[in-house]
Amino acid sequence: MITLQSDIDLQALKADYDREGYVVVRGMYSPEEVEELKAEFERIHDELPEKAHDDGIRNPDDPLYKYPRIVHPHRYSNIARKHMIHPRVREVLHALFGEEPVATQTMYYFKPPGARGQALHQDNLYLLVQPGTCMAAWTAIDRVDRENGGMMVVPKTHTGNLLCQEKADENLRKESFSHAITRVPKGHKPIDVPMEPGDTLFFGGSTIHGSGPNRSKDRFRRSFIGHYAAGSLEKISKFYLPLVRMDGTDCEVEAAAGGGACGNDWIGGLH
Repeated sequence: MITLQSDIDLQALKADYDREGYVVVRGMYSPEEVEELKAEFERIHDELPEKAHDDGIRNPDDPLYKYPRIVHPHRYSNIARKHMIHPRVREVLHALFGEEPVATQTMYYFKPPGARGQALHQDNLYLLVQPGTCMAAWTAIDRVDRENGGMMVVPKTHTGNLLCQEKADENLRKESFSHAITRVPKGHKPIDVPMEPGDTLFFGGSTIHGSGPNRSKDRFRRSFIGHYAAGSLEKISKFYLPLVRMDGTDCEVEAAAGGGACGNDWIGGLH
């Protein structure tokens, strides 16, 4: 389930992913690349506040108001675009999809101390990739663990259907910025995925995942995320168009009805 970037056995990686619905590749990004990403998004935060994604947070004392997430930075940042189509990421995705991937989205989370997490959810509820599903490549920029709101996944949920979400109650809203939650099916449970800077977690579009709040006093939990689909897809939510081939060129497919920014509430029924 966990391998080293310096010696990737792609066949074993694919077998682990097919069994569990996620896999971690250690050291996918070098320390220098991690620092480049960190510096670029500090610049975007400081110099381009209009690029912040609007999650409806209006309280100026909320840590997520001060450090909102960034969505689709590859559309204006050459550095984000470069790392979205990273050759090593492409190599792993090709093995997991079994065909050439295309990039659909980038995001960056700062998640400062005190920030809420994101309730459990499934990504393809937002991307609506058809046929097939999407896949995330979630890269840690800081050391991540339960204290600072590291990632949780629910193993073996990748082969299931997209599930109805439930409205978050008041207690959950204190720990999650999103308004809905996907309940864990009977017989499954979420597990923590601790990671070091540069490690990348790959998981499927139906894999249930999320994170708790950052309860640390002084540790950010920054992350750079790319979402991808198999290149043979025919539709995706309009929010993600144009797609980007792994050679850096744009491409278009038919827009699927519904969907939206990954992690936002989604209204429209079951797919």
